[in-house]
Amino acid sequence: MKVIEHLNQAIENKTTHFSFELLPPLRGNSIYKVFNTIEKLKEFDPKYINITAHRDEVVFVESKNGGFEKKVTRKRPGTVAVAAAIKNEYKITVVPHVICNGFTPEETENALLDLNFLDIHDLLLLRGDSSSRHDFVKNGGEHKYALDLINQVKDINNGDFLDGTHVEPFTTPFSFGTAGYPEKHEEAPNLDSDIYYLKKKIDAGADYIVTQMFFDNQKFFDFEKRVRAAGITVPIVPGIKPISALSQLTVLPQIFKTDIPEALAAEVRKCKTNDDVKQVGVEWGIEQGKELIKHGVPSLHFYTLMASNCVRDIAKAIY
Repeated sequence: MKVIEHLNQAIENKTTHFSFELLPPLRGNSIYKVFNTIEKLKEFDPKYINITAHRDEVVFVESKNGGFEKKVTRKRPGTVAVAAAIKNEYKITVVPHVICNGFTPEETENALLDLNFLDIHDLLLLRGDSSSRHDFVKNGGEHKYALDLINQVKDINNGDFLDGTHVEPFTTPFSFGTAGYPEKHEEAPNLDSDIYYLKKKIDAGADYIVTQMFFDNQKFFDFEKRVRAAGITVPIVPGIKPISALSQLTVLPQIFKTDIPEALAAEVRKCKTNDDVKQVGVEWGIEQGKELIKHGVPSLHFYTLMASNCVRDIAKAIY
């Protein structure tokens, strides 16, 4: 089943499914590092598993003449390969992320062809994290916005390729979700503007919305209300991330532009060790999850991010 089918089924049955997101392992690690995380969480019957995508990174290496040379390196294996390995091993719906940043449309087309060949037809389409490396943008070699990426996927669903050739549409077209931001995207001037562009992505064909992580459910409820008022009717899946380290009090707001409620921050500040923080994060996640389930969300989507044990403890308490 596709993700949208799982979500519609949950809405019809008034249940809340469990799903989670994985980070591909660092280069040189085995796929069994990924499988180990799945083994911890498969008892909760995940309906789908997301796999993040990452652009190549630029490093500067000192040369023999005392200067520095720019080198491009890939720190993690490709999302296509990881998604295929998980699908083959667990027979669970997999959702590879496809991003704009760092990938040319030609590279994206090749990835889509590979995914179709592997019978993987669920995607999450994202612009991707910003980067200090702008050479692709300057050359016009990557999509600027997720909407551009959505339009490329729609074209390939119709059998239209970048070189102008046309083939019979795929037997199974790609289905895809998009990102939503309860606290607005960092570059949006305000939340209304952010939702305006979110609606453009939905109108272009996105089947559902997965939110950025948040720690205050009221912000999700307010976001959902405004999204519905804007005429968006697709399922909205809340993204949950348990706090698991003292450093995350500053790191998470800095990287993901999300607020941490003072009630949670105050409890974390009392902690002496990361183990103490994990307990606080689990307790907060349990209450957050219970309230969202009571609200009737079709799925809770967990960002594992090195905290799979915490996700497991939360899931045990609410599923």
